[in-house]
Amino acid sequence: MSEQLRIALVQMDIAIGEPDVNADKAIQLMEEAVRSADKPDVIVLPEMWNTGYALERIHELGDEGGTRTRNIISAFCRKHAVNVVAGSVAELKDGQAFNTSYVFNREGQVLVDYSKIHLFRLMDEEKHLAEGTKPGRFAIEGQDAGVMICYDIRFPELARKLALDGVKLLFVPAEWPNPRLHHWRTLLQARAIENQMYIVACNRVGTSGDTDFFGHSMIVDPWGEIVVEGGEEEAILQADIDLNLVNEVRGRIPVFEDRRPSLYG
Repeated sequence: MSEQLRIALVQMDIAIGEPDVNADKAIQLMEEAVRSADKPDVIVLPEMWNTGYALERIHELGDEGGTRTRNIISAFCRKHAVNVVAGSVAELKDGQAFNTSYVFNREGQVLVDYSKIHLFRLMDEEKHLAEGTKPGRFAIEGQDAGVMICYDIRFPELARKLALDGVKLLFVPAEWPNPRLHHWRTLLQARAIENQMYIVACNRVGTSGDTDFFGHSMIVDPWGEIVVEGGEEEAILQADIDLNLVNEVRGRIPVFEDRRPSLYG
């Protein structure tokens, strides 16, 4: 079990409706990340990096059974002995389309697949995608971790459930647009503070149709302090985290011991 992890966030632009272009770019940027002087333990991609929000064509463009994503990312993990939180992709399954995140270990094995539970009506997700039905919890490098996708962070109940299940490290791939940077930063810090956990959030940049995406991928520690934060351009952000800090914070302010769930309804 490793308490210290080096995380790399791949803050990339996404070509709408171009899975081949996006796959090539994702691999190129991940290759750049592993070539850095301080090789990461975990690489994180943004939400829907294979297709972007080409929802009108999602049943044509989506990854059937996640097969292509699994093959590409698994091979990369085995080649470089690195964990990858593969953002999320448009996945086709049983005649439906899902917004699904896959997490891979250093051997290229899938640790979890999580489909977005809360669909974002402002981008018509509910018209084209099916809802996920289970939280995304897994262990990475021996540490309890979880994954939520973008709009999910507006629902504190989901993050709290993961925290109550022992999660110390929460990954959040996103396509979070302008002008809601204040919401993005505040919600991520709130989820970190109230659950006394690390939040690792990877947002895209660029423009899709009439929507601009501002990046500002970040890692937030259990005190709510921002460890690293990107700007609005493509970038690879890297930082070290120490999961011992989670135990320290939970010991100093015993939120979980002081809960009174019988009164919360």
